[in-house]
Amino acid sequence: MNKKTIITALLTFVALTGQAQVNPTTALLGSWSGKLKAGAMSLTLVLHLEQADGYVIATLDSPDQGAKGIPTFKEFLSDDSIAVKVENIGMTYRARLKDGKLNGIFMQNGYSFPLVLERGVPEVKRPQHPQPPYPYETEEVTFRNEADSATLAGTLTWPVGYDKKQKPTVVLFVTGSGQQNRDEELMYHKPFLVIADYLARQGIATLRYDDRATGASVGGDVANATSKDFARDAAAGIDFLRNRKAFGKVGILGHSEGGTIAFMLSAQKKVDFVVSLAGPGVKGDTLLVAQSNRILELSGQPANLTVDDYRQQVSTQQMPWLKWFTDYDPSDDIRQTRCPVFALNGERDCQVISSLNLTAIQRLLPSSKQNLAKEYPALNHLFQHCTTGLATEYSQIEETISAEVLSDIAQWIKGLK
Repeated sequence: MNKKTIITALLTFVALTGQAQVNPTTALLGSWSGKLKAGAMSLTLVLHLEQADGYVIATLDSPDQGAKGIPTFKEFLSDDSIAVKVENIGMTYRARLKDGKLNGIFMQNGYSFPLVLERGVPEVKRPQHPQPPYPYETEEVTFRNEADSATLAGTLTWPVGYDKKQKPTVVLFVTGSGQQNRDEELMYHKPFLVIADYLARQGIATLRYDDRATGASVGGDVANATSKDFARDAAAGIDFLRNRKAFGKVGILGHSEGGTIAFMLSAQKKVDFVVSLAGPGVKGDTLLVAQSNRILELSGQPANLTVDDYRQQVSTQQMPWLKWFTDYDPSDDIRQTRCPVFALNGERDCQVISSLNLTAIQRLLPSSKQNLAKEYPALNHLFQHCTTGLATEYSQIEETISAEVLSDIAQWIKGLK
């Protein structure tokens, strides 16, 4: 379910370390980018050669995987040739300058692919990102989760035409799994910023915050934290909004794991409504097995992982969050939700499978005329229009979030009684 985890057969850029061979300078200084094509998969790679403290350092970016600044060991570097490697993943790239391009071979785990790099960094277009001046006001705020010694920093966005006599509805945003900033930034997309901007223009206030120990937020254990711990951060945000006494209804919008947290808090009767964006509706092990099999299937690999196989794999890993999530069943929290719920899922979501999770949420929710569940054709886990739904497409899609989804969220919230 982790939006930052991208399963590929070739590249897994996480927690890498590297070294830098000393070079005083080179005519190859600058950034070089190109597409690595391996069968049906295509990934953008960017090689940076920068001068620092009298020598040249090399780093790699894999934008399609959300990886930046990967330290890279230089085996050889001259004015027309380069050889670099990332030992942790058994990757090497060797190239020679020809006609202004680096023509080379990318090698990893016994596979070799041609890779041509050209000068420059590919332009990233994100047309939905709001640009100033804005027709609304924002306020930088902090709130405190005393139980976990965490201070959360965020942005409170007041709606257009805000009138203190008319208390607006406010929505707390909760990100998906993995530490993310208040915009839920991923692959150069900022979905929470886009949603906050849209809702403000529709008369709805929002509060989005950096996850604990991320961005401007400080404190709070992360290494051993589970969704229950992160739910206390969100609960502190709800308390902060209620204590302001400036708002009418106080709701929560959670994406992916944030949807789990939204239902946890709604079961505790802490919120007035829930917007669940691709929120889980089944037990963690069932969700993660379905996710793995869908990704394997779309990648052309055997999709036969079972729950027993998965649990055996997890049992050997020292990851408190994963162990907790694997065992967590959201059924009781969803059953105990009495406030209005709008549950959304993309039909091509590879991470939280709509046919499995949205169906479960519909079945478990108490009957209410205000509840709404909707599946969106051709949308992925980020609610982008997509081809396959695989996470490798996220950065290649200019759309940050479907306009229909934005409109439906605003209209549903405004229609609450």
